[in-house]
Amino acid sequence: MSKKHIGERIFRPARQEAHDAKVALDKPQTQSASYHLAFQDAEFLLREDLRPVRFQLELMKPELFLDEAKISSTFVFYGSARIPSPEKAQPLIDAARSDRDRRIADNLAKKARYYDEARKLARIAAQFPTDTTGNHNFVVCSGGGPSIMEAANRGAADVGARTIGLNIVLPHEQAPNDYVTPELSFQFHYFALRKMHFLLRARALAVFPGGFGTFDEFFELLTLIQTGKIKPIPILLFGRDFWNRVVDFEALVEEGVIAPSDLNLITWVETAEEGWAAVEAFYDDAEQAHISSR
Repeated sequence: MSKKHIGERIFRPARQEAHDAKVALDKPQTQSASYHLAFQDAEFLLREDLRPVRFQLELMKPELFLDEAKISSTFVFYGSARIPSPEKAQPLIDAARSDRDRRIADNLAKKARYYDEARKLARIAAQFPTDTTGNHNFVVCSGGGPSIMEAANRGAADVGARTIGLNIVLPHEQAPNDYVTPELSFQFHYFALRKMHFLLRARALAVFPGGFGTFDEFFELLTLIQTGKIKPIPILLFGRDFWNRVVDFEALVEEGVIAPSDLNLITWVETAEEGWAAVEAFYDDAEQAHISSR
């Protein structure tokens, strides 16, 4: 009696069952929605009652794919979907028709340099070597869309590295940018699950000027670290002039609603080189602290 024979699977695989179910006899009973296999029944899976199952699936699918790709950690990029790349800055200004539109276009064009900085930082991070077991660290991850997100994925693609895009279904079309690795391109229905996947593997994070979405993700991360829900990671904040104009961080301290030390969660940078140096310093310090505590 062979051990191989004893250990063989006795149930038919779900894939085989699903195939056979499609060629069932054509009868009124088999055509009823009740007869469809539950995991093949889209209408059933979309029922209100099945939301907990959809949550679980949306958590599990990217997690399994990233595990299989041996991605241990990510470098996450947040930022506006509206900041132009440098070559598109002047055409944006030229297309403006009113004084207000020209003013806004000019402000966006001034921030085009951050497209280049995001691309350069991603290029640096993407060249971080794999570990001894072949796992990948600081894999560039973005929201998968245009502008700063595109710049991040593009920087990784520049050096032939894989890069992740976490897209979200929106009322208006948002297709993945061309630089996301196809097998690491994910789409989410639930913002909450997308946010989880941004942070589950994040070991460094760069925040560029942005709007509501950037604010949402940035301040949620600050809150998670402030409250001890997650361990500190480097948070690189690009664009001091922009951020100090739209958020008065010192006023939050003066008003007593955050502690002065909370501002230490942020590392202000302006260039990709400064950003990567801050990440290296953070992990060098962490390693020294780990060694000294042995």
